[in-house]
Amino acid sequence: MKILGIETSCDETAAAVIESPSDPVDSVKILSNIVASSQELHIKTGGIIPEKAAREQIKSILPVIDEAVAPLRRGYEDLDAIAVTYGPGLIGSLLIGVETAKTISYLWKKPLIPVNHLVGHLYANWLELLLPQFPALGLVVSGGHTDLVLMKDHGKLEWIGGTRDDAAGEAFDKTARLLGLPYPGGPAIAQAAEHLKQKVKDEKLSLFPRPMIKEDNFDFSFSGLKTAVLKETKNKKFEVKDKERLAAEIQEAIVDVLVNKSIRAIKKYRVKSFLLAGGVAANNRLKEKLARLISAENVPVRLHVPRASYCTDNAIFIATAACFNFNKIDWKKIAASPELTIMD
Repeated sequence: MKILGIETSCDETAAAVIESPSDPVDSVKILSNIVASSQELHIKTGGIIPEKAAREQIKSILPVIDEAVAPLRRGYEDLDAIAVTYGPGLIGSLLIGVETAKTISYLWKKPLIPVNHLVGHLYANWLELLLPQFPALGLVVSGGHTDLVLMKDHGKLEWIGGTRDDAAGEAFDKTARLLGLPYPGGPAIAQAAEHLKQKVKDEKLSLFPRPMIKEDNFDFSFSGLKTAVLKETKNKKFEVKDKERLAAEIQEAIVDVLVNKSIRAIKKYRVKSFLLAGGVAANNRLKEKLARLISAENVPVRLHVPRASYCTDNAIFIATAACFNFNKIDWKKIAASPELTIMD
């Protein structure tokens, strides 16, 4: 079965074609993966301007789909289904993808499968050779979301905790702006922190608070961290070396909270697999610390982390999510849903 995935939840315009495995223990085969991004425009403004993102997607959507389908011998006729992100995300961007998918579903007479973008992120872990086993825990960390979910099987998810205010990626972006670092903030902070690490080894990083780290739940809160960074930056002027130190402090505070809550959840639910997903999953310090603590505490779980290019928005994991959750819906009943949660 060949599925065309379409993803336009934010500033990327993405389309990909995957082929489902003949054996359930195998990963899907990626036939194409096309991504057009307007990030360069948003770097100039220090953040995404929704209207600009949507306008660029209008220009890109059909050429991107054409390029994704081009490797197929008979073009769109070889497709068995179409999958599309219907939320959450920016309403203008979502409409571009959803309405395009509905149109070609009707014209090409192909089943249409709506995919929750957050659930799609989890399925980036099914693109690697070693597939996750159930039950699994998934941590989705991105610019707009921080969610811990228990996956009992495909299509059987239970939300166990999430952010009460700023998401982890949002905290990275906002604090990076306070430090005068470029957008996107996550990679900028990680790069600055790495510079400090190369200069000073075994540096103790405990300046900023670890919000809710000791509370007996799996919720997160990063707005207090943002406030602490704001106060610190207002106290004095910082040189480059000071920015690097603060970047490292911010990264360590966010990572400590994510890792601590994740380890506790793994122990409580006794899962076989732990899945990192979302743009922040590409953060090397997060991956490194999580792997180290799983090993140090002898937790019997296998850590799954997608390659960095699969952590950021793309259409491969949208098509893959549809492959393992083949819930086709009449195209007339599908609508963009910007406020969608991971459990909707």
